[in-house]
Amino acid sequence: MSTPTDADAPVAISSTSQSPPLRVTKIGSDQIRIEPIEQRNLSARTYVALKDALIAGNFRPGQRLLMQDLAEQLGTSVTPVREACMRLVSERGLEVRSGRFVTVPDLTMARYIEIRTIRIELEGLAAEFATKNITRAELAAITDLQARFEAADHAHASAESIKLNRDFHFMVYRLARMEMLTAHIESLWISMGPILNVYYNEVVNDYVGAEEHTHLIKALRAKDGKKARAAITMDILRGGEALLGYLKNKAAAGAS
Repeated sequence: MSTPTDADAPVAISSTSQSPPLRVTKIGSDQIRIEPIEQRNLSARTYVALKDALIAGNFRPGQRLLMQDLAEQLGTSVTPVREACMRLVSERGLEVRSGRFVTVPDLTMARYIEIRTIRIELEGLAAEFATKNITRAELAAITDLQARFEAADHAHASAESIKLNRDFHFMVYRLARMEMLTAHIESLWISMGPILNVYYNEVVNDYVGAEEHTHLIKALRAKDGKKARAAITMDILRGGEALLGYLKNKAAAGAS
């Protein structure tokens, strides 16, 4: 159940526009007509902004999001926000609680295990295919990104760690050159982002991801698909051990 402060918690999302968006249409050689952008395009951009905020871990599990507040932050009306929220509800990234607000799903053991199970299959597949396509320049970029992720994690810079870890994973997954697969993984991370918010800010954990990420980089360099899949699987499993302990303790405390 959300705490009273959740409803008023600030959210960090990029503004879709500061004023009504316009489209310029040329008529003849020197005359132009300025028209509002179609509503469906505005709704699509609003969806992307909210989706990216969820993936980035800007919202917490159980957090209540007032549609009017989101509209004000995005510089748009409530209508495209409502349409975007309903799309995210259909993707199980948000839940409807009333006509005025939506809620980020609560973090439960069952929800986390389901997300983790699907991630292992899809992300392992993407990593396996990435070994077939990676170039020397891309391998250097991934290695550099991993070094920056480790530095941010050791410095306890949670926001930067979340971003760099996500960037590392998706850099690998996009190397699979399979757009539909990447889209399905991205949809999973809509639900994973709020979980990572808890993971980095509340869970006592000494797993950085350096070891398995290093194994993955070695597999990419060797173009060994099976080892790349194994590294992703172990990264997801090892990274979730502390979270599982956190959830077990939370459930025990709630039952007492």
